Amino acid sequence: MALTASTMLPLGTQAPDFHLPEVVSGETISLSNFADKKALLVMFICRHCPFVKHVQEQLALLGKNYYDSDLGIVAISANDAQNYPDDAPESLQVMVKELGFKFPLCYDETQETAKAYTAACTPDFFVFNHGRKLVYRGQLDDSRPSNGKPVTGADLRAAIEAVLADKPMIDEQKPSVGCNIKWKSGNEPSYFG
Repeated sequence: MALTASTMLPLGTQAPDFHLPEVVSGETISLSNFADKKALLVMFICRHCPFVKHVQEQLALLGKNYYDSDLGIVAISANDAQNYPDDAPESLQVMVKELGFKFPLCYDETQETAKAYTAACTPDFFVFNHGRKLVYRGQLDDSRPSNGKPVTGADLRAAIEAVLADKPMIDEQKPSVGCNIKWKSGNEPSYFG
């Protein structure tokens, strides 16, 4: 498994819009779906990655904890489903149902949305304020599959709470680490590699 870190997109970057199918309903999801939310969490995840599997229960819990809040949440999977069938939309549907996700999980078949966000790994997290300017990008917490630290979501939750309360953002933003996004052959972005 290739260990890859977030690109750490510059803070203040405007959230790129997207129009992606949600894997269960087939409904097209875009930024406009979250227009009434004060903040937006965009997560790049997949089903097969051990780093995502390590935190998937916390991701489901985040969705439940913030379901009736002013935080919009969307998860996106951009992996090459032909070479990684566990990350195909049909398999992602099973993931949504098994974990009880309370947020849409979309499939980025062209990988253009992942490129627009400079997503590099799974999981990769981006938090945007009401103006959809990037205020946090980085890790969920310090836990990794092999380091024995508990999965708490501490870093991401602190960022979410800060933006929702109009408080200063946490100073130290550590990159998320995980498996590299599985780019289609010849589709690797210039920022990756």
